[in-house]
Amino acid sequence: MKILFLVPYPTEGPSNRFRVEQYLPHLNQAGYQYTVRPFWTKNAYRILYDKKVYFKKLFYFFVGTLGRIKDILSVARYDVVFIHREAYPIGPPFFEWLIYVLKKPIIFDFDDAIFLQNYNPVNRFYRFFKFPLKINRVVQMSSAIIVANNFLKEYAEKYNKSVFIIPTAIDTDIFSINKKVDRQLTIGWVGSQTASPYLELIFDAMQKLSQRYDFILKIVGAGCKIYIPGVKVENKKWNLENEIEDFQSIDIGVYPLPDNLWARGKAAFKAIQYMAVGVPVVASPVGMTKELIQDGINGFLANSNEEWIKKLADLIEDEALRKKIGFNGRNTVEEKFSLNINAPKYLEVIKKAGI
Repeated sequence: MKILFLVPYPTEGPSNRFRVEQYLPHLNQAGYQYTVRPFWTKNAYRILYDKKVYFKKLFYFFVGTLGRIKDILSVARYDVVFIHREAYPIGPPFFEWLIYVLKKPIIFDFDDAIFLQNYNPVNRFYRFFKFPLKINRVVQMSSAIIVANNFLKEYAEKYNKSVFIIPTAIDTDIFSINKKVDRQLTIGWVGSQTASPYLELIFDAMQKLSQRYDFILKIVGAGCKIYIPGVKVENKKWNLENEIEDFQSIDIGVYPLPDNLWARGKAAFKAIQYMAVGVPVVASPVGMTKELIQDGINGFLANSNEEWIKKLADLIEDEALRKKIGFNGRNTVEEKFSLNINAPKYLEVIKKAGI
């Protein structure tokens, strides 16, 4: 079987890195052939959220469009087309429709609520050109749909009954338990520019905790320097080479989310990454985090400012509790979210779609 993967980003994009690229060695072992075609190049991805380089982004958009046209012209050579999130970043589902007309089975995979009208909460200019309603049609045209959680499944099943939940998995051989080092206690957040506004939800808790405890708040990948009066904040740029080390360098992970439809559709993957390296996580009880975290057993859920303060304080004060929660979190990931557990499910969906 030959598979064409159409993905939005290069390897630096976490979404297709974890929902497509990490499965490729398993496809090799199963004897599949494949081509992975991102829309945005590596150079384009570096400036994608930079508001000052519109002409460069337009140039890269033109390059990506030419590349996607070339991809569609090559579809006849493949048995299955796997689309992660979108084949084209704006407009109606024209490219997906062409694939459908050419009678090639489509597997459509998404891990966010990209069907919402306010799909892109950060870049409003870009959002104007999005066409969220196209997701309904793509789901209808697909032979199989893969989603990350129940919230997304409930949406997809309105248009297609061939829907499979495969959570965003993690390679537990690579994301290993962090080794204890002698350092100042560190509370950490690892994320992206699009998610960094959520940190404001815990600013007050961080300030109050800083009055009682000596710790560093390490923020990785926010896209800008974040300053919280009275809090020792370490800002660091995200890069692929240091991703695992960044997760391992913290003692407590935080995952704040607003309770809205967009957040309910998220795959809780940052929480999974903390847990994979044995770091205890405190998260907002929104969407999939309520399925992932058993409060007080493999992590903590905090629904108010007071709960954020209380549960973080408990972890700060008690090293044994941090170890216990971190150990249980790691076990949860190994049992339900590891790559080895989910790869056979992934291959089975591809196999059925290509028959």
